[in-house]
Amino acid sequence: MSTSLKEKKSRSFTLNRRKRALLMILIAIVFLVSILIGSILLDEGKLVTNLNERNASPSLEHLFGTDWLGRDMFTRTMMGLSLSMGVGLIGAIGSASIALILGIAAATMGKAADRLISWLIDLFLSVPHLVTLILISFALGGGFKGIVIGIALTHWPSLARIIRAEVMQIRTAQFVQVSQKMGKSRWWITLHHLLPHLVPQILVGFMLLFPHAILHEAAITFLGLGLSPHEPAIGIILSESMRYLSSGMWWLAFFPGLCLLLIVRTFDVIGENLRTIMDPTRAHE
Repeated sequence: MSTSLKEKKSRSFTLNRRKRALLMILIAIVFLVSILIGSILLDEGKLVTNLNERNASPSLEHLFGTDWLGRDMFTRTMMGLSLSMGVGLIGAIGSASIALILGIAAATMGKAADRLISWLIDLFLSVPHLVTLILISFALGGGFKGIVIGIALTHWPSLARIIRAEVMQIRTAQFVQVSQKMGKSRWWITLHHLLPHLVPQILVGFMLLFPHAILHEAAITFLGLGLSPHEPAIGIILSESMRYLSSGMWWLAFFPGLCLLLIVRTFDVIGENLRTIMDPTRAHE
């Protein structure tokens, strides 16, 4: 009797934990969507130079204050965050796609392909992402294209290694062995057996790539090798604000930097809770 009660309590705890994880994901998604919708609904006229309201500290009229040209920092920050999320989305999709293709290829196309792809993974992991990203972005002339391609080409190795290990494990399963003996092609097995089992890893890996992509985009733009200075990107806002911090205009860097950290942390929360929901063993921890 006591054993059954313990099992019921354990099940209710697992269910409650997953519910909390799902609730956290929904809250995070609502927060991100509200930023995207808010950036669309905001008045772009507040980005126009207005010298009568320049260097204004935070107030009810200007929540994040104004800059040295009288531009509303709240509007600039929200538009910068939506732009960073767009860059991070495209870059993360490209990087996750590369990781998926190379991870499957390494595990299914023979020892030569496995050695080559493993060597590439080790090569990219041996160099810091930021250094490689700077080189690629600089070679492509910077801008939106350079930063997106740079993110896609530098953030795939860790996820590719996880996918490779997962595919190597799935290949030994009985249902895959049966399909091979029945004469099913490699592409059929990949589409019907491998990809469905890789969805959790790809989804979680993609969500965890997102914050890295956003942070690295902001860092490259801050250094002047990323997005155009005419764009309201967070990296540009932080770079410009450095010249005015000594004069007491702390809000120019504080609020954009804080919002950037909140966005990054939000994506981390989504990724971690997705891992909890999709991994049964983790849910019982």
